[in-house]
Amino acid sequence: MDELREEAVSSYSKAHPDGLPVGGGWVPCADSAPVVFPFDGTVVGHAPVGTVDHARQALDAAEKAFKEVAGLGAGRKRALLIAVHDALAERAAELEELLVLETGKPLIDCRTEVARTLTTWAAAAEEVAHTHGETVPLDLQPLGEGMVGYWTRRPAGVVVGIAGFNYPLLLASHKLAPALAAGCPIILKPAPNTPLATLWAVHLIREALAAQGIDPSAVQLVTGGVDVGETLVADPRSAVVSFTGSAAVGHAIARSAAPRKAVLELGSNTGFIVAADAVVADAVDAVIRGGFYANGQACISIQRIVLEEPIAAQFEQALLARLGEVTVGDPRSPETRVAPVINEASTQRILGWIDAARQRGARVLAGGALDGRSIQPTVMADVPADSELWCEEIFGPVVCLQTVPDIDAAIALVNQSRYGLQAGIFTKSLPTAFRAVDELEAGGVVVNEIPGFRSDIMPYGGVKDSGISREGPRFAIEEFTVTRMAMIRP
Repeated sequence: MDELREEAVSSYSKAHPDGLPVGGGWVPCADSAPVVFPFDGTVVGHAPVGTVDHARQALDAAEKAFKEVAGLGAGRKRALLIAVHDALAERAAELEELLVLETGKPLIDCRTEVARTLTTWAAAAEEVAHTHGETVPLDLQPLGEGMVGYWTRRPAGVVVGIAGFNYPLLLASHKLAPALAAGCPIILKPAPNTPLATLWAVHLIREALAAQGIDPSAVQLVTGGVDVGETLVADPRSAVVSFTGSAAVGHAIARSAAPRKAVLELGSNTGFIVAADAVVADAVDAVIRGGFYANGQACISIQRIVLEEPIAAQFEQALLARLGEVTVGDPRSPETRVAPVINEASTQRILGWIDAARQRGARVLAGGALDGRSIQPTVMADVPADSELWCEEIFGPVVCLQTVPDIDAAIALVNQSRYGLQAGIFTKSLPTAFRAVDELEAGGVVVNEIPGFRSDIMPYGGVKDSGISREGPRFAIEEFTVTRMAMIRP
């Protein structure tokens, strides 16, 4: 496994110059910061640390690049996106290994991340041909008789993309690919904990831009602290800010960006209903697959499991019987399903929430402690509805069980949350399934599959404190464009 580390870091180190990809080249940075492997605390490598001056340079360069990028024809944009897809695909295995090291996610989850990244770039390439407007019958009004009316979509301007640490390459691609498809230059700010794979990807994108004869300033990346992010977000040249991360930070970004557009994909505490008529074994399997993946650090991993009373005891027994399948270990191993979360502060927060709920009467059915540096796969029951473990986003390998008398109470309990990103239900009843789709307050409802299932070509996003706007290539392209009306009297 140490060979895996050496190969991944060596490939990354040889792949791009030092410094930050700002403007048409790479600018030096006075400071760097270690990137740490969460599994054992060793240093994977050092990443450049940007400054406010770097952010301003990037904004200047993006502003100058806008006219060229906005003027690219559909064919050139499609060719560019396909070229990026192919460049990433050639290095898929190395990117997977580097993601394991910097995120600490199990290898199986990093493979999924790279596969979804490639889907995103391929889908964006196809959506280029579908970015268009439509004609409008102006003669619905007498004054419009004899006139021609239509509208088109035009690039909004410079996009600022800010990505979370948990799926750094995929979340960056959710912003990069649609921005280029829309004809917008983009400045990306990765999470400080996990910048390496994204830096490598941006280098490959800029190589593809140069090969197409396009200014590399169309895609730039700036690392750094809160001051760097605030500089990018608050600048009036940033036409759209696309952020993936916590609700608190997202709300602050929206305030700083106003009145310009903020696309926010924020956190959640996913509700998962198991109806009395569900196939319990299938629902348990969904929790095994969907409650602990990515070490629980996924915004749509299962958190709140709401059980109708007739099947509650059977579900609990079956879940505990299968929990041993969730292997804790080294994330570089293909068998591992849970490894340490991103850092010690997150570990202590999660353990603190478990202990606080336990002191208020919650039962720890399994786990609840450390296995080495990893939090054990944990199952809790009777968690108070106003405790942080139930009402906030855990972002760790913990699921909570609650029993309710019927489906009415189940839907009401899931909706009793300030979040609403994605929800799920297992049922054999088609009317119950459609009722859940209609009544659950979430941006997406998944029936008879893990609520963590996400298609990268669907309109993904939340309601309430889980965000506004939608991602997915087609829908993000719409977010990164503005409509322009044309009304002509020949």
